[in-house]
Amino acid sequence: MAEYLISNFDTPDNSVDQMGSECLHCGEACPDGREYCCEGCHSAQVILKNEPYETSLSQFSEALEDGSFKVTLSISGVHCASCIQAIEKKLLSQRHIQSARVNMSTERLSFTWRGEQHLGDTSCRQIEAMGYALRPLDQVALSGVKSEEEKLLFKAIAASGFAAGNIMLLSVGLWTSSSDIMGLAVRDFLHWVSALIALPAVAYAGQPFFKSAWSVLKEGYTNMDVPISLAIILASCMSIFETINHGEHVYFDSAVMLLFFLLIGRYLDARARGKARESAANLLSKLVGQARIKVGNSFDMIPLDQVMPEMIVYVNVGENIPTDGTILNGTSDIDMSLITGESLPVSSQKGDRVYAGTTNLSSSLEIQVSSKKEQSLLNTIVSMMETAEQGNARFVRLADRAARFYTPAVHSLALGTFLFWVLFTTIPWQVALLHSVTVLIITCPCALGLAVPVVQVLASSLLMRHGILPKSGDALEKLAEIDTVIFDKTGTLTKGILTLPSPSHPQEIMQLAASMAAQSSHPLSRALAAQYDGELLPLTVQEKVGSGLQAEWEGKHYQLGSRRWLHISSDSDSEGAELWLKGPGLDPYRFVFQDELKTDSAELITFLQKTGLTVHLLSGDRSSEVLTVAEKVGIRSWYADMKPSDKTQFVENLQQEGHKVLFVGDGLNDAPALAAAHVSMSPSTAIDISQNAADIVFQGVILSPLKTAWLTSKLSARLIKQNFGLAILYNMIAVPFAILGYVTPMIAAIAMSSSSLVVISNSFRLRLVRAIQANR
Repeated sequence: MAEYLISNFDTPDNSVDQMGSECLHCGEACPDGREYCCEGCHSAQVILKNEPYETSLSQFSEALEDGSFKVTLSISGVHCASCIQAIEKKLLSQRHIQSARVNMSTERLSFTWRGEQHLGDTSCRQIEAMGYALRPLDQVALSGVKSEEEKLLFKAIAASGFAAGNIMLLSVGLWTSSSDIMGLAVRDFLHWVSALIALPAVAYAGQPFFKSAWSVLKEGYTNMDVPISLAIILASCMSIFETINHGEHVYFDSAVMLLFFLLIGRYLDARARGKARESAANLLSKLVGQARIKVGNSFDMIPLDQVMPEMIVYVNVGENIPTDGTILNGTSDIDMSLITGESLPVSSQKGDRVYAGTTNLSSSLEIQVSSKKEQSLLNTIVSMMETAEQGNARFVRLADRAARFYTPAVHSLALGTFLFWVLFTTIPWQVALLHSVTVLIITCPCALGLAVPVVQVLASSLLMRHGILPKSGDALEKLAEIDTVIFDKTGTLTKGILTLPSPSHPQEIMQLAASMAAQSSHPLSRALAAQYDGELLPLTVQEKVGSGLQAEWEGKHYQLGSRRWLHISSDSDSEGAELWLKGPGLDPYRFVFQDELKTDSAELITFLQKTGLTVHLLSGDRSSEVLTVAEKVGIRSWYADMKPSDKTQFVENLQQEGHKVLFVGDGLNDAPALAAAHVSMSPSTAIDISQNAADIVFQGVILSPLKTAWLTSKLSARLIKQNFGLAILYNMIAVPFAILGYVTPMIAAIAMSSSSLVVISNSFRLRLVRAIQANR
């Protein structure tokens, strides 16, 4: 668990003597007086022991700008859309609650409230009273808990499967013979043996359903475990009644087979949802363990939760960097692929920023911590993933409304089925009741509840692996709707790094211009100064902001700046940015700079245009520069000399005409245009990722993530619609058969579980994005 601890590490005056006993959960060393090395281990142990979480859960909330509080917690025990509806209804019935959202796929509960912070604990206690377990959101600890829950489900499957197999062997004799042949005593004996096998198995394997059903019923709500529990109990009770009264038919086989198949479905569902959540858990696993902190001349191991800004962390070769910070001592190659998506390591030295979760490859480093674990870039990325996964987009709202009307409808349908068979047929009431319960089981809205969130989680995980981070829950949905793409030029289609081509400039002119440019921070000046490696002149330079530089040398006045400022009239127009040098006895001399195109810019534009999207290029640069870039990448519609307000107006005009616009530009400088667009994307560095104004941020120096994001959004929208269609088709086919009595409770359990697994399996087709992208 402690990724940052490597035994036999070699550091000056190494000491870990201050550590006390071992952690009760993971076995790692922890400080004196503590039972757990971190809060995550405490959470995991509490859940595994099924103990109440003693710490106030509201302390994990965050204060919002409007004075309210928001908390996101892990919630276990949510199995269907009815559970979601009951929890959200319970929370929203409280006066101080502003909003509440349950995500069944990610097993998260988020809610906001007004008033004092401790009111959140009151709400948490009410949800726990309904039988749902709430815990702090620690992906790593919870992943261990989920493994334990899967083991318990597996044991229940084993118990019910053993009982089902043996009872079925006994039932073969009952089915293939009659009481006249085998005799009443033999039939009763087989019934009693079946009862002795079935009842303990039902009592043990049915606990997940019975506990869940009872916890919500006593609070006045219902969920899918209520009809399931009712079916199992009724089948068992009627079987006992028939056995005691020497009846001909018993239903022990139905009860245990129903349990067996339901448990298999729940186990596979838990595994599939765990697979969907693993990306966030893998990321946060990099933020678990201990860090080696410098104290005087020694180094002590402390939990990451206790690492504070300004502390100095020692990181050995091959270890993960535990915190965000700045290198104080050492030079090393850092594997930044987790943050930037780039496969090549980055050479880092004193003064460079490094980030938690990246890997130190070549030599030891001392790093000054800049932020706590909770404020690290890696944690920010995971939070953005969670925002995207829990978004209340149009498809989510549609599923919520459907589930709200669906639940009372199916209960009414089940009652109608019972009344129909009792009033209009001659079958026994026991059989009519089984038909009614079968309808309840087969119409469970599991598939409907999973239609959207599984796709959202998988899409978010897929995009994260490609360095794409949606910052809002409906960003992907909006991206799938676009018909127009607008690109900014500098830093988007181009690398945004100006260079001066290989010099063929006179030495005297280059020395003078570079000496002036070296004293300016303007990008063109920096590019010019970087090109000259000779001796600089000792000049006193004055900078006129927005115009250029001026300096005195050997009694002469020289200027370096724009054509307009220097009043230079020239028939020639450059294809790139330019600086002019002017002085006595010197003909105006021009330096032309180039901003290199990103390697895949032209390929991306071709792809977008082939898919039918309209592409525009907007830039504040001169016409000659914009035209050159437009021709190279194949954009026919381009506009130059545009101010930020002009770009915003252009976007708004298109939207008023009914177009859905994607704006791709600088997330810091083009904020108005980004906000005006239907959806926006921006290339981003690790430093500005949380401040970027775009709806979707992608990392790296190429544009292929935009293609991946668009393909993912289109396929996600298609899969969600297919999931809704599959859920509706399943009910249209299965419900009539259940009402007419052609389906037993056992078959209903198989069908209901299968519908959920079909929806989940269909959602996993998102993995085809990579294949589709390769073929295009």
